[in-house]
Amino acid sequence: MNHLFAHLSSLVLAAGGPDQHVYNHPFAKTADGLWIWSGNMGNLVLSGVIMVLGGLWVASKVKTGPESQGHDRWITTNRFAHMIEVIAVYLREEVVRPMLHDRTNKFMPFLWTIFFFILVNNILGLIPFLDLQHVVSEDMHHKGLAFLGGTATQNIWVTGVLALIAGLVFNLAAIARLGIGGYFKHMTGGAVFPVSLLLLVIEFVGQVIIKPVALAIRLFANMTAGHILLAVLMGFIGTALTQLGPILAGTVTVVSFAGAVAIMFLELFVAVLQAFVFMFLTTVFISLMDHHDEHGHEHGHDHAHGHEHAHA
Repeated sequence: MNHLFAHLSSLVLAAGGPDQHVYNHPFAKTADGLWIWSGNMGNLVLSGVIMVLGGLWVASKVKTGPESQGHDRWITTNRFAHMIEVIAVYLREEVVRPMLHDRTNKFMPFLWTIFFFILVNNILGLIPFLDLQHVVSEDMHHKGLAFLGGTATQNIWVTGVLALIAGLVFNLAAIARLGIGGYFKHMTGGAVFPVSLLLLVIEFVGQVIIKPVALAIRLFANMTAGHILLAVLMGFIGTALTQLGPILAGTVTVVSFAGAVAIMFLELFVAVLQAFVFMFLTTVFISLMDHHDEHGHEHGHDHAHGHEHAHA
């Protein structure tokens, strides 16, 4: 039994390198080497299924019941669904509405989708689908194949597409709100020429390139670092069980396992935090391109008007 456990540990925990448990792995390729299916694709499809089916199930528990139920018609009938409802309401009322005001309800479906999609993929990345497949099939292990597994939100292409979509949303929202002329005028900050031209170039590059790139890299880097650290700690266990004596191997295993458990809890926190940060920053970028100058002017006008009344 110990020999079998050591064999599985070396196969799963010390395979290739810690990064191999995080990165994307192919499952099927064309003759030219083009990836048809990969572990990250499997995770993305699974997350989509969870989002759709889970969303429909939560909606069925949250929706208002028939009038015959009286006050009970307003009560959510499942604790997990209630938790999702509380999270959704908190994000809408406490995070988004103070920034987007009248546009909150219009953008919430998109912002909720971004948050929960990233959260589900972050959590799926913590489940060792890749290692389980490699335990079942040594052929998949030796060939580095995976039908499901890895961390989709660690893939820069995935985070890049998410950031691209977010960038399109907050730029198109700004154009819809301000118009083409107002969109570019807003970037000048009311400065005079030629300073306004310099500000326009800087702000335009920031709005179109830097902000989306920052969103993509932030999510990619955070999900990569924590997952690799967790894989390193688990790799210590595999190495200890296969190459060290019983006493030293037991010590390394206990210490590494305790550290891995602590990191796992930290990673769960980071999974939620990074989903929140991505959604929050997207909301901030939408709110930044608004009629702030006009609102400020109106506020100043009202304040001056009230000041005149006070003197009178």
